[in-house]
Amino acid sequence: MPNPFPLPSEIHSLDQVQALDAAARRHVIEAPAGPMVWRCWGEGDPLVLFHGGSGSWTHWVRNIGPLVSGGRQVWVPDLPGFGESASVGRDADALPAPMERALAELLGDRPVDIAGFSFGTMVGAFIAAQFPQRVRRLVFTGAPALGVRSAHPIELQAWAHLPPGPELEAAMRENLRILMLSEPDSIDALAVALHTANLQRDRMKRRRISRTEIMKETLPSLRCPVHGIWGEDDVLHRGVQDRLPQALALAPGFVSLVMIPGAGHWAPYERPQAYNAALLSALAD
Repeated sequence: MPNPFPLPSEIHSLDQVQALDAAARRHVIEAPAGPMVWRCWGEGDPLVLFHGGSGSWTHWVRNIGPLVSGGRQVWVPDLPGFGESASVGRDADALPAPMERALAELLGDRPVDIAGFSFGTMVGAFIAAQFPQRVRRLVFTGAPALGVRSAHPIELQAWAHLPPGPELEAAMRENLRILMLSEPDSIDALAVALHTANLQRDRMKRRRISRTEIMKETLPSLRCPVHGIWGEDDVLHRGVQDRLPQALALAPGFVSLVMIPGAGHWAPYERPQAYNAALLSALAD
């Protein structure tokens, strides 16, 4: 069935995020550990978006509408341990089985395209490795654990002790600058609000495997086409971007890598027009 409300064409405010949420078809998957919340928009071939660590479905707010307009049915979960979904484990390697069970309940045995951002790339890769019949294409953005790491240290500001107010907002803005976004103008009020809300709902705080080479070890086992879309100034790979094609080419089905100028780690939010065009192009391959 179609969505009951038109989707906002651009997202710049919390009111527009709420309108996008209101337009979603909401699905709650019950499991022994607790519920997993999914949102769905549109019709067409299913595209599943996996958000980054300490995130939620809102990592994709500037991409959902254009992807639906591009003819895709877009499914976005709050991954277990984030947003509104209950925890099921301590890291990304605990998620493939519950995610596959959820996909089977929602879509039967229908194959899906998966686009993952950061932590979500690991979830997508693990599903593709363990359940190859489920995944038609993989698109990675800002993937960690590739064996390619910037030499620049990432030292985030502590914030959990701060009450709501100017100090907390300042810490969030600084951490967005350090880790997530490249250009100062990108650190807008919406980015701060979404980032703050997501961090405060993170129940998987002791994640460690992103610091290993688990993606490097997993890529050779993938049987589906693999694409990459990266921000040119992604802090995870600053100064070593030229090594990314070789790293991704460990996947036998590696097809393409697109680098987006003026974008940092959270490229889907920072440069949505360029990102959405690159993603739709990869999905049309």
